Amino acid sequence: MSDAAIKHVDRDIEKHSTGMRRKLFTTNHKVIGALYLCFALMMFFVGGAMAMIIRAELFSPGVQYIEPNVFNSVTNLHALVMVFGVVSPAIVGFANWLLPMMIGAPNMALPKINALSFWILPIAFLFVFLEQLSPLAGGAGNLSIYPLTVLQGDKGSLYIFIAIYLLCLSYLASAINISLTILYARTKGMGLLDMPMFAWTWLITAFLLIAAIPVLLGFVTVLMADIFYGTSFFGEPSPGISAQFSNVFWFFGHPEVYILILPTFGIISQVIPTFTRRPLFGYVSMVFAAAAIAILSYLVWLHHMFMIGRPQGESLLVMYATMLIAVPIGLKVFNWLATMWHSEMTFEAPMLFAIAFLMLFTIGGCSGLLLGMVPVDFQYKHTYFVVAHFHYVLVSGAIFALMAGVYYWLPKWTGYMYDEKLARLHFWLSIISVNLLFFPQHFLGFAGMPRRVPDYSTQFSEWNALSSIGGFAFGITQLLLLWTVLKCVLGKGQRAAPQVWEGARGLEWTLPSPPSHDSFKSQSQ
Repeated sequence: MSDAAIKHVDRDIEKHSTGMRRKLFTTNHKVIGALYLCFALMMFFVGGAMAMIIRAELFSPGVQYIEPNVFNSVTNLHALVMVFGVVSPAIVGFANWLLPMMIGAPNMALPKINALSFWILPIAFLFVFLEQLSPLAGGAGNLSIYPLTVLQGDKGSLYIFIAIYLLCLSYLASAINISLTILYARTKGMGLLDMPMFAWTWLITAFLLIAAIPVLLGFVTVLMADIFYGTSFFGEPSPGISAQFSNVFWFFGHPEVYILILPTFGIISQVIPTFTRRPLFGYVSMVFAAAAIAILSYLVWLHHMFMIGRPQGESLLVMYATMLIAVPIGLKVFNWLATMWHSEMTFEAPMLFAIAFLMLFTIGGCSGLLLGMVPVDFQYKHTYFVVAHFHYVLVSGAIFALMAGVYYWLPKWTGYMYDEKLARLHFWLSIISVNLLFFPQHFLGFAGMPRRVPDYSTQFSEWNALSSIGGFAFGITQLLLLWTVLKCVLGKGQRAAPQVWEGARGLEWTLPSPPSHDSFKSQSQ
């Protein structure tokens, strides 16, 4: 970034620095990061309310509160909100707040595009909720594995298509902005291997987004053409409609899982060194492991499609590639554990959530390995075992890592220290309830209970009731997170010290001005 561009950014930040105008028109990366995080927190409770509706319906057999079509619609909306309205805005919010400070940049590379990327999000979700109110909506599920929207002629899905276009535009612009910031706005003398691990994971994630989002845009475009213009890309006249639909959807869908999880790896890589008082073990190997995960994520989308009749040799190749992706992920877990080994570790709330992330994400990864095996996938593909696996990766994985990051940087963001006792209570209640919620779903899958159904046989009732109790407990527990954050935001607490964590190695804590090359070099060593 040129000196003239930097001065222009500084003037723009100063121009919109006060009042409501600052919130609406600012290009300050910190304010935009805060807006992203506030939006993600709000949508977290919206998506969580939908999850509680689902668990209330599944508490006992029979259709209790909502009709099957409405149940299907709420299930799809819950998934859309949690993926695109919670985890994705949260990781972008962390990037906005932290990346410029970590790499010594005055702001994001494209500050006005950065602001526009955020304000597109509320508009997109307005269309998401309008779709649910449309009398034309068929309730088939717009992002279902099979094109029920085409076969049922779901005209109300126009709203959801508009929403997806807007979401894709927002996240594509954010990815381009973040990659340009990392590549061209770093402080002078800082090499790529001098950057914190969080910056590296986001650089890799940005390239994943740039490659994956156009696939989703093309997928939505041809699906919309089938519904509204009578084409037959995925419609009844087309041969192999399920295979064709699934290929395009999962070519985007599987890398999207790693888009959601890779930035949280970066958060964990910042938290663990701080509370162990040691540098991150195997920094270079962690960088290459993250790159290997990104590359392999584009080679294994076919493991979602073992049941459509692919050649045996092709299925075996995909199965081996799926198992291979566990190697770089295992390397990361090993390096985190090696960082903790024989260290002066303390157990504040961020570290507790980081440790829980390591344990529970590993459980989700192991169940994912099982699903990557052809015979096992045939047995459990459409059962609650998949639901348990996915939620262990994204709830006790990504969401727990985000919570670790929130507690870690909240004093930095607000200037006030959070209530440690309240935060630890939130942790213990969360880890107990989240396991009560999702672990029984493994047994439901083993017993053969299908997913995406509002009614089920009485033989599944006990595990479903236990899972629903855990769901309600987990949802109510998150009010503690909301109260803890509000206390800090409102200034109800103790002022944070200049160096919040004793022995902290996160340089953004100890340096008030953009860090020098030498300080980053010493950190990487």
